[in-house]
Amino acid sequence: MALWMEKDSEPTTESEKADLEAIAALKEAAAIELKEQGNQFVKMGKKHYADAVGCYTRAINQKVLSDSDNSTLFANRAHVNLLLGNYRRALTDAEEAIRLCPSNLKAYYRAAKAAFSLNLLVEAASHCERGLERFPSNEELNKFRAQVDTQKKKQEYRNAKVSKALAAAKDLASAVEKRGLKLGKAMYQELTGLRKPILDESGILHWPVLLLYAEVMSSDFIEDFCETNMFSLHLDVMFSASSLPLPWDSYHNYTREAVELYYQAGIGTLLSKKEVLKHLLEGTVDSLADNFFEEKDGENDVDNGISSTSSIYGKWIKVDEKKTLLDVLQHTEYIIPTIPVFFVVSKKSSFYKEFKAGKWSPP
Repeated sequence: MALWMEKDSEPTTESEKADLEAIAALKEAAAIELKEQGNQFVKMGKKHYADAVGCYTRAINQKVLSDSDNSTLFANRAHVNLLLGNYRRALTDAEEAIRLCPSNLKAYYRAAKAAFSLNLLVEAASHCERGLERFPSNEELNKFRAQVDTQKKKQEYRNAKVSKALAAAKDLASAVEKRGLKLGKAMYQELTGLRKPILDESGILHWPVLLLYAEVMSSDFIEDFCETNMFSLHLDVMFSASSLPLPWDSYHNYTREAVELYYQAGIGTLLSKKEVLKHLLEGTVDSLADNFFEEKDGENDVDNGISSTSSIYGKWIKVDEKKTLLDVLQHTEYIIPTIPVFFVVSKKSSFYKEFKAGKWSPP
């Protein structure tokens, strides 16, 4: 009988030929039945999608149907995989369906949908174009092509936005590095938010500066402190004779001649180059692809010589008002907590003695 014939051997008798034809007919009937069962499972809803995939797979494995029929099976399995969210499998099946039968309209549509779901917009557009070459008036495929085109434009716009933001952040990071400045992890971020320095067209840095009144831990901001400006310039404006007293300064201790600025040196945790770039990008784009942050070996290494402090609060250094912001930021032991932070005290206040004696530390 034909069932006992060796693999790849040819039938030699009419009986063997008849047996093989009967076996092929049975397998074909089984494949068609499995296809219909798969279709029924799809109609029965999500709980039966796995059963549908199984039926289509078994029908394909019969290997007796024509290329056109197998194309339908692969396209049907692609449809179920789309419903299940198995987009990569759906794309593979739909592309096989197209290979087997280039006139399978549904295969083009499902290949395009699967590629679109994988954010493979070039591939999605290609499948739409190939389908429309054969079926130029198909409304569903034309609508989906328009959807793909819209998404491509959005992605191109976003990529351009990301590239622009990345270039600006790299320029800013380079400017900080060239000046020998050290950026550390943020402190008082509930006050500073996402403020960052700005590099102007002349290559000059403008910093937002946080001022903390140590006595009451009230805060103020200098939104644009040019690195070439002296501290006295801003203090003259903030504490001029015509300025209103601070709301909590009932004794008017915080006058121009009485205020002093201090900063903490030798404290903080340095950011790596990658962390600096991420910080400078934060808030400029919704999200970034991981490859934007691929770095060369050693890029994360901190080699500035300051990674921790010998004491919890470091040491206090008084600001020389005649110095520029850049002069102060370049202090070898100053780690900028993403933006500069200075503490304001008054020589007239009783708190001043406590502060100078080292009996006060930030909360």
